[in-house]
Amino acid sequence: MCRALLATGHEVLCVDNFDTGQRANIADLLDNRDFELLHHDVTVPLHVEVDLIMNLACPASPMIYQANPVRTLKTSVFGALNMLGLAKRLGVPVLQASTSEVYGDPQVHPQPEDYLGNVNPIGVRACYDEGKRCAETLFFDYRREHGLDIKVARIFNTYGPNMRADDGRVVSNFIIQALEGRDITIYGDGTQTRSFCHVSDMVDGLVKLAFAPDGVTGPFNLGNPVEIAILELAQKVIAKTRSDSKLSFLPLPLDDPQQRCPLIDRARETLGWQPKVPLDEGLDSTITCFRDGQSGLFGQGAR
Repeated sequence: MCRALLATGHEVLCVDNFDTGQRANIADLLDNRDFELLHHDVTVPLHVEVDLIMNLACPASPMIYQANPVRTLKTSVFGALNMLGLAKRLGVPVLQASTSEVYGDPQVHPQPEDYLGNVNPIGVRACYDEGKRCAETLFFDYRREHGLDIKVARIFNTYGPNMRADDGRVVSNFIIQALEGRDITIYGDGTQTRSFCHVSDMVDGLVKLAFAPDGVTGPFNLGNPVEIAILELAQKVIAKTRSDSKLSFLPLPLDDPQQRCPLIDRARETLGWQPKVPLDEGLDSTITCFRDGQSGLFGQGAR
């Protein structure tokens, strides 16, 4: 995101507490006169002067956000409140990175934006699911009460270079396990489906939404509408890495959705956006990144 904004002539203030992010990912930007890095936690009020706010803060990996669920919930709720308060004070647009998890384990497929979801409010994933749902409520209430220019994007599974090797998500898990010749761990029988959007496409969609006119609020599904079964993804990764890894099946985690695929008609029609990077092409670049040791802890014995 930082690179995309800088490339189009914007000045960027990157705010991060590095709970899940890595300084190495933006090390090459630190000497750019249009880039500034601020170490800060969004659960604490922020006092800066900016023209646009994009709130992307919150761990998105189930393994990581479930490790500290109260902190995850605070990041979504307090972070949203603080960014909305800043946007209100400055009179600037604010974008919220929401999630497909607001749909829970969906009973409607594919998921349109007007589907209200099937979420377990007391389950192990609720800290993230309900935190993001509450954040959306806050954004639309600020719109109704204060006339704030808000934008809400519901992000579906996203992958690509600079993913952390230890984040526990399916693409990074499969690639690391395949590169290291370990068993590929599949939860359930592998028939559950996901749709994977390359990070470059996701950034493009978020930028288009962030700079859309006032009144274009969303929510907008942003994701790739092409589904793939988890078992097929594992086989594809094994083939691409030329790995000898075998498949290992483990019990399906609680509340893990069986299907996840966005209906993106609203984004196509309003934002003129749709993903362009095919999964095979995106996996190739991601595998190369991991193989070259450019993704966090890979190669450092930290798994």
